[in-house]
Amino acid sequence: MQLFRAAGLVSLLAGVTGAIQVDFSNDDSIKDASSTIAFGLLKYYTGNNTGDVPGNLPDPYFWWEAGAMFGTMIDYWFYTGDDTYNAVTTQAMLHQAGEDKDYMPQNQTRTLGNDDQGFWAMAAMSAAENNFPNPPADQPQWLALVQAVFNEYVTRWDTETCGGGLRWQVFTFNNGFNYKNSISNGCFFNIASRLARYTGNQTYADWAEKVWDWMEDVQLIDADFNVYDGTSVDNCGEVNKAQWTYNAGIFLQGTAMMYNFTQGNTTWEQRLDGMVKRTIEYFFDDGIVVERPCESFNFCDFDQQSFKGYLMRWMASASQMAPFTFDTLMPLVKSCATAAAQQCSGSPPASQFRGQPGTACGFKWTEKDKFDGLAGVGEQMSALSAVQYTLVKKETAAAKVPVTADTGGTSVGNVNAGRPMDEYMPAMPEITMGEKVAAGFLTTAIAFSVIGGSFFVMKG
Repeated sequence: MQLFRAAGLVSLLAGVTGAIQVDFSNDDSIKDASSTIAFGLLKYYTGNNTGDVPGNLPDPYFWWEAGAMFGTMIDYWFYTGDDTYNAVTTQAMLHQAGEDKDYMPQNQTRTLGNDDQGFWAMAAMSAAENNFPNPPADQPQWLALVQAVFNEYVTRWDTETCGGGLRWQVFTFNNGFNYKNSISNGCFFNIASRLARYTGNQTYADWAEKVWDWMEDVQLIDADFNVYDGTSVDNCGEVNKAQWTYNAGIFLQGTAMMYNFTQGNTTWEQRLDGMVKRTIEYFFDDGIVVERPCESFNFCDFDQQSFKGYLMRWMASASQMAPFTFDTLMPLVKSCATAAAQQCSGSPPASQFRGQPGTACGFKWTEKDKFDGLAGVGEQMSALSAVQYTLVKKETAAAKVPVTADTGGTSVGNVNAGRPMDEYMPAMPEITMGEKVAAGFLTTAIAFSVIGGSFFVMKG
């Protein structure tokens, strides 16, 4: 994923011609608003243009965020019923599966993080759970793609340093290989828990438990359910304590999946309750989510501007997997959606936003109808997430709930998918400095302290 970049404000045109209007008591109104926001989001996508690569977003967006975007669009279809973008979504998901059907395409190998691969796998998992239209029989299947990534994560579990865990980067020559971060291990935990629920296979649940235990052992999840950013393999006891919404969210959803899989196991219930309470306590101001390490300082990069949308996704999912959390989580999704829709009032120049004028979505939801001047894939995708997930209903006979293999799931799996790590080690020329700079997702940026002790670490 991408290294730190300061996000600049975009110029605004005078006047607003079409701010998002939505009645959250009316599903049709929510779907109409979601459609408008989705239209603006997909206008950033160029992978379906002649000569471009399906699945890729243009600069400055990195590969992982495209996977996150298509995961959002799979849910968009599931909750709204609008199949406008299904064809481009399927094309992207299959093309980026790569030559070995494991979301390790050759064009990404030299900059590949475990978290990058994980965001595409989680999108495929959503496709399986949502019964998104299956690919042709001669193409990779959604469930098998997720199983491939899971199996490869197992081979990368590193007990030689810190007693276990995934490293951030896949290959030794990538900057960040010596860092074990919560988002990479969160991807492992997330897909393991969801595979357990979908397939009923205890092996996946055992690995989810193993990842959680390791996270606690190294204090990346502490006794108060704070989820910290990561730790260096050179000093496993020194934890980078930056807290990001997507780290909390990815473990929140996985914990709810394990609660569901274990049919309400007390341990997982307690963990989930702790995750819910701490996530709300730390990240929400008056019912609106804030990206603590960077938002109030106007310092969030392009990656970080997308994080809060994933928290919306995972909170909504958790509310269905563990219905006792619904009345706590979903009112917050709704209050965030209300604020996000109000932020969708910008009219940047056409070079920066090609959706309907007056519907570019800003980043700072706490600003409500005062457009903050930030527009991009992350902002648009996060607003879409907040709005569309208000369509999630408490688990009832009439609700749209992600399926399992036993409740109508049709995706075909392959428990032996994936390849061992040693088969992937490429013989490559030395990486240039420019490629190093573009190499990864920096979950924390330049090492300095800011107000309140938020820390950023640049790994350049």
